Amino acid sequence: MIDPGAPVEFIRRLVAFDTTSSKSNLELIHFVADVLGGQGIEPHLIPNADGTKAGLLATIGPDAPGGVVLSGHTDVVPVTDQTWTDDPFAVVERDGRLYGRGTADMKSFIAVALALVPEFRARALKVPIHLALSYDEELGCLSAPELIARIVQTLPKPAIAIIGEPSEMRVANAHRGITTFVTTVTGRPGHASAPDAGVNAIACAAECIAYLGRIAGEFAGDRKPGDGPVPEHTTLNVGRIEGGSAVNIIAAHCRFVWECRPAPGVEANEVHSMLESFARAELLPRMRKVAPETAIATERTVAVPALVPETGSPAETLALALTGQNRCGSVPFASEAGMFQGAGIPAVVCGPGSPAQAHQPDEFVTLDQVDACVTFIRRLADWAERR
Repeated sequence: MIDPGAPVEFIRRLVAFDTTSSKSNLELIHFVADVLGGQGIEPHLIPNADGTKAGLLATIGPDAPGGVVLSGHTDVVPVTDQTWTDDPFAVVERDGRLYGRGTADMKSFIAVALALVPEFRARALKVPIHLALSYDEELGCLSAPELIARIVQTLPKPAIAIIGEPSEMRVANAHRGITTFVTTVTGRPGHASAPDAGVNAIACAAECIAYLGRIAGEFAGDRKPGDGPVPEHTTLNVGRIEGGSAVNIIAAHCRFVWECRPAPGVEANEVHSMLESFARAELLPRMRKVAPETAIATERTVAVPALVPETGSPAETLALALTGQNRCGSVPFASEAGMFQGAGIPAVVCGPGSPAQAHQPDEFVTLDQVDACVTFIRRLADWAERR
């Protein structure tokens, strides 16, 4: 049996590494590698192109098919412009909660898995437990494809992947995907005193954004009775915009970043095509009447697939049995689960913490959730020993 305080201590250690996506995660990865190495487990690091970040893959148990992947991402979102009661990278325990960046999303899952490694080692596992850690998940699951490809190419095929994103330890077999786009508008600069002599890229971008807003309103009309606070219909969001150089200059350039989270049966590329059609029919003729060099171009930058329900899949069946729950639900965020599913590895989301805490100031996980995760993964080890 593990030291009861080990999961919390590992949470403290992992949160102390500032692995904001814009920074390196190597200190955390090397710490995990040292912990595993100390247990006689060989960690395999998967560095990025410039060596500033790395994923990690490790196997506990036999070299056999039918194992379980415990998947987690090591990066966290920024704390910039958030007001925290305490240092976000130093866990504070208060009223049965552990506060700190990443406590819910999603270092507590990784910490519990690390704390249970000695138990895994002490058991006669019939199938392996694989630990898979990624980076840049918060930027669009950027490292997951390479990590999953490594699993498929180098390991006996796992039967199941459990992604430990915060779900309050409820089993989720579905989530929407997310696709992000960058739209760049090229206008013609000029003196602001003669606006008709130029083409204002910001004004044209605003028309594009307003059009996306109208589409979003149409999708909102598909909202089903009984939908919770997180909609199941397709949603759009414009998250960033930048353009222009001075208040007295007609803006030559404008760029905005937007996302589409499509409901089942809807493709994000359909929305992209609708925006392009609107631009060709409504905006570009007016723009090019003044300046032929003007343009509107949209580029897809990130595409994370949805997790599609597979009723009765090995992942769903096992996770429900381990939790004692009767049915699966969905989670409001995208995750790496759909990528595992796309690679032929059935996947579910199940991890400690609430989605409502993810990305928030004073993010926390409750000690009850940590204990529930310990129980869940310990039962998973029981299953792997009985196979």
